[in-house]
Amino acid sequence: MENLWLFAIGTFTAFFAINSPPGNIPIFLSLTKAADAKTKKKISRKATFTAFIIVSGFIIIGKYVFDLFGITIPAFKITGGILIFFVGFEMIRAQESSIDNQSEINFNEGISISPLAIPILAGPGTIVTAMNYTTNAGYAELLIIIVMFALIMYLNHLAFISSDYLVRYIGKNKIVVIEKIMGLIIAIIGTNMFIEGVNLAFLTPTLISN
Repeated sequence: MENLWLFAIGTFTAFFAINSPPGNIPIFLSLTKAADAKTKKKISRKATFTAFIIVSGFIIIGKYVFDLFGITIPAFKITGGILIFFVGFEMIRAQESSIDNQSEINFNEGISISPLAIPILAGPGTIVTAMNYTTNAGYAELLIIIVMFALIMYLNHLAFISSDYLVRYIGKNKIVVIEKIMGLIIAIIGTNMFIEGVNLAFLTPTLISN
Protein backbone atom coordinates (compact mmCIF):
# COMPACT_ATOMS: atom_id res chain seq x y z
CA MET A 1 0.00 0.00 0.00
CA GLU A 2 2.85 2.37 0.87
CA ASN A 3 4.42 1.73 -2.54
CA LEU A 4 1.14 2.68 -4.23
CA TRP A 5 1.04 5.96 -2.29
CA LEU A 6 4.60 6.75 -3.31
CA PHE A 7 3.74 5.84 -6.90
CA ALA A 8 0.70 8.16 -6.77
CA ILE A 9 2.74 11.07 -5.37
CA GLY A 10 5.47 10.57 -7.96
CA THR A 11 2.94 10.41 -10.79
CA PHE A 12 1.10 13.53 -9.62
CA THR A 13 4.37 15.44 -9.26
CA ALA A 14 5.50 14.49 -12.75
CA PHE A 15 2.16 15.48 -14.31
CA PHE A 16 2.09 18.77 -12.41
CA ALA A 17 5.61 19.63 -13.55
CA ILE A 18 4.91 18.95 -17.23
CA ASN A 19 1.36 20.35 -17.19
CA SER A 20 1.35 23.15 -14.60
CA PRO A 21 -2.18 24.59 -14.13
CA PRO A 22 -0.91 28.05 -13.01
CA GLY A 23 1.42 28.18 -16.00
CA ASN A 24 -1.46 27.45 -18.38
CA ILE A 25 -3.56 30.41 -17.22
CA PRO A 26 -1.90 33.05 -19.48
CA ILE A 27 -2.24 30.68 -22.44
CA PHE A 28 -5.95 30.23 -21.75
CA LEU A 29 -6.43 33.97 -21.33
CA SER A 30 -4.71 34.63 -24.66
CA LEU A 31 -6.80 32.09 -26.56
CA THR A 32 -10.13 33.14 -25.00
CA LYS A 33 -9.74 36.90 -24.50
CA ALA A 34 -12.68 37.63 -26.86
CA ALA A 35 -15.00 35.13 -25.13
CA ASP A 36 -17.43 35.82 -22.30
CA ALA A 37 -17.37 33.99 -18.94
CA LYS A 38 -19.98 31.40 -19.97
CA THR A 39 -18.11 30.53 -23.15
CA LYS A 40 -14.83 30.28 -21.24
CA LYS A 41 -16.38 27.71 -18.90
CA LYS A 42 -17.59 25.68 -21.89
CA ILE A 43 -14.16 25.83 -23.50
CA SER A 44 -12.46 24.85 -20.23
CA ARG A 45 -14.77 21.88 -19.62
CA LYS A 46 -14.46 20.58 -23.15
CA ALA A 47 -10.68 21.10 -23.33
CA THR A 48 -9.89 19.42 -20.00
CA PHE A 49 -12.30 16.55 -20.64
CA THR A 50 -10.93 16.00 -24.16
CA ALA A 51 -7.36 16.06 -22.84
CA PHE A 52 -8.32 13.56 -20.12
CA ILE A 53 -9.84 11.17 -22.68
CA ILE A 54 -6.82 11.46 -24.99
CA VAL A 55 -4.21 10.84 -22.30
CA SER A 56 -6.28 8.10 -20.64
CA GLY A 57 -6.53 6.39 -24.01
CA PHE A 58 -2.77 6.48 -24.38
CA ILE A 59 -2.35 5.19 -20.83
CA ILE A 60 -4.53 2.17 -21.61
CA ILE A 61 -3.75 1.39 -25.26
CA GLY A 62 -1.02 3.88 -26.23
CA LYS A 63 1.68 1.30 -26.89
CA TYR A 64 -0.61 -0.64 -29.22
CA VAL A 65 -1.65 2.54 -31.08
CA PHE A 66 1.99 3.51 -31.63
CA ASP A 67 2.83 -0.01 -32.85
CA LEU A 68 -0.28 -0.20 -35.07
CA PHE A 69 0.46 3.02 -36.97
CA GLY A 70 4.22 2.79 -36.73
CA ILE A 71 4.41 6.02 -34.71
CA THR A 72 7.72 6.66 -33.00
CA ILE A 73 8.46 8.88 -29.98
CA PRO A 74 10.89 11.03 -32.04
CA ALA A 75 8.24 11.67 -34.72
CA PHE A 76 5.71 12.46 -32.00
CA LYS A 77 8.09 14.96 -30.38
CA ILE A 78 9.01 16.62 -33.70
CA THR A 79 5.37 17.11 -34.73
CA GLY A 80 4.30 18.22 -31.26
CA GLY A 81 7.22 20.63 -31.09
CA ILE A 82 6.20 22.28 -34.36
CA LEU A 83 2.59 22.66 -33.19
CA ILE A 84 3.61 24.08 -29.80
CA PHE A 85 6.04 26.50 -31.48
CA PHE A 86 3.29 27.98 -33.65
CA VAL A 87 0.99 28.35 -30.62
CA GLY A 88 3.70 30.37 -28.90
CA PHE A 89 4.49 32.33 -32.06
CA GLU A 90 0.86 33.39 -32.44
CA MET A 91 0.83 34.58 -28.82
CA ILE A 92 3.92 36.73 -29.46
CA ARG A 93 2.47 38.42 -32.55
CA ALA A 94 1.03 41.87 -31.88
CA GLN A 95 -1.91 41.56 -34.29
CA GLU A 96 -5.16 39.83 -33.51
CA SER A 97 -5.23 36.17 -34.45
CA SER A 98 -8.03 34.55 -36.39
CA ILE A 99 -9.02 32.75 -33.21
CA ASP A 100 -10.00 36.00 -31.53
CA ASN A 101 -12.66 36.82 -34.13
CA GLN A 102 -14.62 33.57 -33.96
CA SER A 103 -18.16 33.21 -32.72
CA GLU A 104 -19.07 31.51 -29.45
CA ILE A 105 -19.82 28.22 -31.21
CA ASN A 106 -16.54 28.25 -33.06
CA PHE A 107 -14.76 29.10 -29.83
CA ASN A 108 -16.25 26.05 -28.16
CA GLU A 109 -15.75 23.67 -31.07
CA GLY A 110 -12.40 25.02 -32.22
CA ILE A 111 -9.80 26.11 -29.70
CA SER A 112 -11.15 23.83 -26.97
CA ILE A 113 -9.87 20.88 -29.03
CA SER A 114 -6.86 22.48 -30.74
CA PRO A 115 -4.64 24.00 -29.58
CA LEU A 116 -5.95 23.94 -25.98
CA ALA A 117 -6.72 20.23 -25.43
CA ILE A 118 -3.97 19.10 -27.76
CA PRO A 119 -1.10 19.93 -27.81
CA ILE A 120 -1.21 22.26 -24.75
CA LEU A 121 -2.95 20.04 -22.18
CA ALA A 122 -2.41 16.67 -23.83
CA GLY A 123 0.84 17.36 -25.61
CA PRO A 124 3.75 15.06 -26.41
CA GLY A 125 5.43 15.73 -23.08
CA THR A 126 2.30 14.82 -21.12
CA ILE A 127 1.59 11.72 -23.18
CA VAL A 128 5.18 10.51 -23.02
CA THR A 129 5.20 11.11 -19.26
CA ALA A 130 2.02 9.07 -18.89
CA MET A 131 3.34 6.25 -21.06
CA ASN A 132 6.60 6.17 -19.13
CA TYR A 133 4.65 5.35 -15.95
CA THR A 134 2.68 2.58 -17.67
CA THR A 135 5.83 0.52 -18.24
CA ASN A 136 5.44 -2.70 -16.26
CA ALA A 137 2.44 -1.16 -14.44
CA GLY A 138 -0.31 -3.38 -13.06
CA TYR A 139 -4.04 -2.59 -12.99
CA ALA A 140 -3.74 -0.68 -9.69
CA GLU A 141 -0.93 1.48 -11.04
CA LEU A 142 -2.82 2.17 -14.27
CA LEU A 143 -5.84 3.31 -12.25
CA ILE A 144 -3.62 5.58 -10.15
CA ILE A 145 -2.09 7.16 -13.27
CA ILE A 146 -5.55 7.90 -14.68
CA VAL A 147 -6.83 9.32 -11.36
CA MET A 148 -3.76 11.54 -10.94
CA PHE A 149 -4.13 12.93 -14.45
CA ALA A 150 -7.86 13.52 -13.83
CA LEU A 151 -6.87 15.54 -10.76
CA ILE A 152 -4.43 17.61 -12.83
CA MET A 153 -7.16 18.31 -15.39
CA TYR A 154 -9.55 19.36 -12.63
CA LEU A 155 -6.92 21.77 -11.28
CA ASN A 156 -6.50 23.15 -14.82
CA HIS A 157 -10.27 23.64 -15.06
CA LEU A 158 -10.31 25.54 -11.75
CA ALA A 159 -7.41 27.69 -12.94
CA PHE A 160 -9.12 28.43 -16.26
CA ILE A 161 -12.50 29.43 -14.83
CA SER A 162 -10.74 31.67 -12.31
CA SER A 163 -8.69 33.41 -15.01
CA ASP A 164 -10.97 36.48 -15.10
CA TYR A 165 -10.10 37.20 -11.47
CA LEU A 166 -6.45 37.23 -12.49
CA VAL A 167 -7.20 39.89 -15.11
CA ARG A 168 -9.16 41.92 -12.56
CA TYR A 169 -6.43 41.93 -9.92
CA ILE A 170 -3.34 42.10 -12.12
CA GLY A 171 -4.67 44.31 -14.91
CA LYS A 172 -4.93 43.91 -18.67
CA ASN A 173 -1.61 45.58 -19.49
CA LYS A 174 0.34 43.22 -17.26
CA ILE A 175 -1.59 40.27 -18.69
CA VAL A 176 -0.45 41.33 -22.18
CA VAL A 177 3.15 41.35 -20.98
CA ILE A 178 2.70 37.93 -19.36
CA GLU A 179 1.09 36.69 -22.58
CA LYS A 180 4.10 37.73 -24.67
CA ILE A 181 6.54 36.20 -22.20
CA MET A 182 4.56 32.95 -22.05
CA GLY A 183 4.36 32.93 -25.84
CA LEU A 184 8.14 33.16 -26.02
CA ILE A 185 8.54 30.40 -23.42
CA ILE A 186 6.06 28.15 -25.23
CA ALA A 187 7.81 28.73 -28.55
CA ILE A 188 11.11 27.80 -26.90
CA ILE A 189 9.54 24.68 -25.38
CA GLY A 190 8.27 23.71 -28.83
CA THR A 191 11.72 24.28 -30.34
CA ASN A 192 13.35 22.26 -27.58
CA MET A 193 10.87 19.42 -28.10
CA PHE A 194 11.62 19.51 -31.84
CA ILE A 195 15.37 19.32 -31.14
CA GLU A 196 14.84 16.41 -28.74
CA GLY A 197 12.88 14.59 -31.43
CA VAL A 198 15.61 15.19 -34.01
CA ASN A 199 18.28 14.02 -31.56
CA LEU A 200 16.34 10.85 -30.80
CA ALA A 201 15.69 10.19 -34.48
CA PHE A 202 19.11 10.90 -35.97
CA LEU A 203 21.82 11.36 -33.35
CA THR A 204 21.05 8.82 -30.61
CA PRO A 205 21.20 5.72 -32.89
CA THR A 206 24.55 6.96 -34.22
CA LEU A 207 25.93 7.47 -30.72
CA ILE A 208 24.71 4.03 -29.67
CA SER A 209 26.19 2.33 -32.74
CA ASN A 210 29.54 4.01 -32.10
